[in-house]
Amino acid sequence: GPKVTYVPPPPPDDEQAIFARYQTGINFDKYDENIVEVSGLDPPAALMGFADTNMCHTLTVNIAKAGYSKPTPVQKYSIPIILAGRDLMACAQTGSGKTAAFLVPVVAQMMRDGVTASSFKEQQEPECIITAPTRELINQIFLEARKFVYGTCIRPVVIYGGTKTDYSIRQVEQGCNILCATPGRLLDIIERGKIGLHNVKYLVLDEADRMLDMGFGADMKKLVSFPDMPQKDKRQTLMFSATFPEEVQRLAGEFLKTDFLFVVVGHVGGACSDVQQNILQVSQYFKRDKLIEILHSIGNERTLVFVDTKKKADFIACFLCQENIPATSIHGDREQREREIALQDFRSGKCSVLVATSVAARGLDIESVQHVINFDLPSTIEEYVHRIGRTGRCGNTGKAVGFFDNNSDGHLAQPLIKVLSDAQQEVPVWLMEVAFE
Repeated sequence: GPKVTYVPPPPPDDEQAIFARYQTGINFDKYDENIVEVSGLDPPAALMGFADTNMCHTLTVNIAKAGYSKPTPVQKYSIPIILAGRDLMACAQTGSGKTAAFLVPVVAQMMRDGVTASSFKEQQEPECIITAPTRELINQIFLEARKFVYGTCIRPVVIYGGTKTDYSIRQVEQGCNILCATPGRLLDIIERGKIGLHNVKYLVLDEADRMLDMGFGADMKKLVSFPDMPQKDKRQTLMFSATFPEEVQRLAGEFLKTDFLFVVVGHVGGACSDVQQNILQVSQYFKRDKLIEILHSIGNERTLVFVDTKKKADFIACFLCQENIPATSIHGDREQREREIALQDFRSGKCSVLVATSVAARGLDIESVQHVINFDLPSTIEEYVHRIGRTGRCGNTGKAVGFFDNNSDGHLAQPLIKVLSDAQQEVPVWLMEVAFE
């Protein structure tokens, strides 16, 4: 393809922009009702408040500025485990604070160990590597990391594909303690000798099930088998996701120490109960009419529409614009500049509808997304849980509608019934019938 020349604009670095955040919702305190299970030997006691750890003053101040007043269940259990130096696999519902659950204790330990600022040099040796499956998500993690390290000498850097490689190299060379990266760009930079791994103390896999399955499994194996990457008993490995299918839990064992702890908040792979789910029986030919009908009924509330192909994402976005509904699209074939503009237009409200493929299904935290519409249901139930989790985040409520076509979605009927009933949602009678056929 053509040479990539895109250089993303630098994020604003004034204090107000760094600590910008959105409000927790009315159900924030309800997270505490979730049952938490910790499996493994001798887990440390859970944390009751951020003040209960002996973190340094700067970090405590940053946590408060970032708007974290009390820890969510995943934070209560994960933070002490990570501070105790244990490996961790954690599963908690979408939008319940997993990013801070790993960033806070990692930064706390780096400060405690007296990490030195890394000055400009050709090869950097980060203490922490965080990897996630999509460019938008890894950038979001980086922006969150900037909050916790504010006013310290710890320098986080983000690198991802679709941008000029020289730009990524320059970012790294200026100093790098925490490297946030997508797998492809990460391996490329390591192979060019720009990153040395022998100093890595923390390896974090966000959306870990996606990082270990057929998508990036080979990349992750390659990463941990570089000769200078510390063996698993010499580093701390942390894995977070909202879904952890059993076969992935088995794969995860290869990366973790034998005494790792597994934290589960609620059900493994359960949907967030703050999302009101509604499954409609709509055949392929009537989906567009149904979509227009729903979008007209909800006015210009922020809505994310998921489809199954890149072509269809552009087609539906175009179709909606013709119907005077301001829409844009995001998918893997759009250039990175276009992806970032689409996301910005959606965040700012310039476009009330974002039509997306699964590239936007995981981790993305966009304020006041009130609706998620699965125009096409995904092929797996895990993907469904992630998609509808783009709404109903941080104690806010949201609505999700799924168009179920008997011809293509039959395989999802039984797992859908389980997800609906686990989240105390109504299960349509017709769906029961399809499942038992």
